Amino acid sequence: MKHIIFGGDGFLGTELTKILIAKGESVLILDENKSEDFGSYQSENVSYKKIDVTKAETFADVIPDEDDIVYHFAARLLVPILPRAERQDYFWQALYVGTENVLQWMEKNNLKNMIYYTTDMVYGHTEIHPRTEDHPCKPIGPYGEAKYQTEILCDKYRESGFNITLFRPRLIIGHGRLGILEKLFKLIDYNLPVPTIGNGKNYYQFISVTDCAEACIAGVNAGFPNENYNLGSANPPTVNELLKSLIDEAGSKSFLIPTPASLVKLVLATLDKIGKPIMDPEQYLIADETCVLDCSKAERELGWVPKDTDTSMLMVAYHDYKEGKSRPI
Repeated sequence: MKHIIFGGDGFLGTELTKILIAKGESVLILDENKSEDFGSYQSENVSYKKIDVTKAETFADVIPDEDDIVYHFAARLLVPILPRAERQDYFWQALYVGTENVLQWMEKNNLKNMIYYTTDMVYGHTEIHPRTEDHPCKPIGPYGEAKYQTEILCDKYRESGFNITLFRPRLIIGHGRLGILEKLFKLIDYNLPVPTIGNGKNYYQFISVTDCAEACIAGVNAGFPNENYNLGSANPPTVNELLKSLIDEAGSKSFLIPTPASLVKLVLATLDKIGKPIMDPEQYLIADETCVLDCSKAERELGWVPKDTDTSMLMVAYHDYKEGKSRPI
């Protein structure tokens, strides 16, 4: 038996691979990329094959064993921000078409069990707080919409006998992943004011890449429940509390400036329309909302409990930024 990870050379795939080889497991990484630090695994139990999930023919010759475990993490991220006209097809190809190709490959090879990651962006605006897995799914952009459509696709395969454990995480951070946080860190390093979208009294939640990898292990150990699970930290702080702790940690003279959310969103939307985007609409349109996931279902059914706090995760990301460690994928 081996663990087959689509998108395995990315952020989550790398973390899961480290955990698996520490357990003596064999891992096959399927990815478009092979990063410079791939050799750091130092294990003969890890192999790699170059594939592109949007092109089924690139992994048609990957022949699995019937007891192999499949993880699907291959995706495209919101950062860097693409021009508006390119976003829909870009995300649809990578997320929906890619997922469809993976599922068809599994069906052809008589594999029925998969761990799959989507996103909490399938929910859109907060209608119920905290968000349970039953929260209405009303995505507000092409990324969330494509992910939501893959969930519907997964449901169809579940009906035909597949066992798909599906995770909806909050923003995943950890060692080496900066993304949009890099802009925040630069403001703090330059002792500049840090604007919040709104008054900053809304709560903000991350999830660590390590906790996400452990959720994968929990899903496998539970026998691949055909369920959807939220993943997020426990007891998230407000935006103000989170940012103030970061400013103190950095020894910065920066201070927080609350702003009128509606005005800021209008400015950001205008910049997006003229091709000068600062944030993706799927990020700023909910930036003043409390978007906290209720993760009690994962605890009840999988025995999974997040270990990393939002503050500690943000500090890790900041110190990696200071040390020049960044891995955007």
